[in-house]
Amino acid sequence: MRGEAQVIRVLLVDDDAIVRAGLRLMLGGAPDIELVAEAADGAEVPELVAAHGPDLVLMDIRMPGVDGLAATERLRERPDAPEVLVLTTFHTDAHVLRALRAGAAGFLLKDTPPQEIVAAIRTVTAGDPVLSPAVTRRLIDRVAGDTGQEARRAAARARLALLAGRERDVALAVGRGLSNAEIGRELHLALPTVKTHVSRILTRLDLNNRVQIALLVHDASLPENGTA
Repeated sequence: MRGEAQVIRVLLVDDDAIVRAGLRLMLGGAPDIELVAEAADGAEVPELVAAHGPDLVLMDIRMPGVDGLAATERLRERPDAPEVLVLTTFHTDAHVLRALRAGAAGFLLKDTPPQEIVAAIRTVTAGDPVLSPAVTRRLIDRVAGDTGQEARRAAARARLALLAGRERDVALAVGRGLSNAEIGRELHLALPTVKTHVSRILTRLDLNNRVQIALLVHDASLPENGTA
């Protein structure tokens, strides 16, 4: 987790020069955020990440060449990949799910107030997911009505079966949207212990962030007690 005194280095990826100018101005007003580079196409992302080492990529979806979804998938396959916060006007259910399954830690609409975008950058960089309320509701509905639900449920349950004891309890709590502090209180665990369990879950299940843990739990459709 980053210390508050550290500057968050951001790569901005959007094909609209006017949008980039507005975001550049907005981010310039935040003393703890530095815009290190800009790109107009997802194809530019790997080289810019390698050159500038950003902590977070602010990613649009609809771009010529390589779109933001494909760019996110490729980026999150890299070791020590930066976090990705998707910021777009385009938010169909399938795109939200694809972005989150690829490892994006946040999904916001471009009409989100500037102060909330800045806050989201800080939150995602600190390791916590961020979703617009409208996106959250659509995501829940989409997961519940997934036409491939049975196959996805079986695969998700098989992966969760790799967890045992407290790791499984913590994963289920993450799936319910609880914060680390809330998980600690509910399971009577110290906060550092909860963080350790979350890190082990991510490693054991080969996931990028707690959003993907939550999606896996929802896919598994397990009741709160964790039994099938």
